[in-house]
Amino acid sequence: MISRRNIRVKVMQMLYALETMEDTTGKTDPVKSLRQKLDESSELFTYLVHFITQVARYAETDARLRASKNLVTEEDRNVNTKIAGNQLLWKILENPGFGSAVSHFNVARVDDEGMVRKVYLELVQSDIYKTYIQKLSREKGEEKSILQYIFTDLMLPDEAFTSFIEEQFTNWQDDAEMMQQLVLNYLNKPTGFEVATFVTTDKWQFARELLTSVLNKKEYVVGLIKPRLKNWDADRIAVLDMILLQMGVCELLYFETIPPKVTINEYIDIAKEYSTQQSGHFINGILDAIHKDLLRENKIHKIAFKQNTNG
Repeated sequence: MISRRNIRVKVMQMLYALETMEDTTGKTDPVKSLRQKLDESSELFTYLVHFITQVARYAETDARLRASKNLVTEEDRNVNTKIAGNQLLWKILENPGFGSAVSHFNVARVDDEGMVRKVYLELVQSDIYKTYIQKLSREKGEEKSILQYIFTDLMLPDEAFTSFIEEQFTNWQDDAEMMQQLVLNYLNKPTGFEVATFVTTDKWQFARELLTSVLNKKEYVVGLIKPRLKNWDADRIAVLDMILLQMGVCELLYFETIPPKVTINEYIDIAKEYSTQQSGHFINGILDAIHKDLLRENKIHKIAFKQNTNG
């Protein structure tokens, strides 16, 4: 489920943490720490999807609570519970992989009925929801859109919700953007993803090898980078940019199935997003120059990468 780009970002974050760590006395194994970070991302993803399902299913709870009031109004008797039968919702709930992940991480321990109810009440007051329940039919696109709306328009922009998530998941700040992408991908095609294998074996191998390559080959890689920095103010080069350059050079040298163009473009995009405004241009210029140097010296040997163009 998690992409190579997501992996690159997690490795970048791990390397940055190691680089800026002041007290190294209690330093843990970087590979184990990376594995833990990826597991934490998997747990956060599982909870976000779980929360969406809780909001949708709350329609039945709302109907039951209203019906049990001492003074029941006509509105109380006619709570629309269409969303609780949402077809995409039940594809998710009946997916063994999702159920396994929910149990494995015990995400129900984080449940807050007050927060679920808050988001649900905002949902039922929205025009999108009112339009949704007025239709008797169940169209695939609309079933998906209403769940996406809960996530993108009610959960993510809600400061109370994001504060709640931050309290429960310390990795929210690092993973928020990745989660937005992954959750929407999952809602688009839940049967195409195995939540229980959030990080597949090949993706974990890529993550581990990328991290260890940068750590173990740092002196050599930095030696390739430094001569190309003569036109840049070394003191003003961001720590993150240097980390991205090291990662990029390691991919060029040691990941024979990843095309150089994919590597360079990936690190340009990550630099633009996570570093300074000038970082994309900087990364592009340095990596492109190093790539040409390595080609000229016959140090790059790529094989069978036509089948591996997904960076």
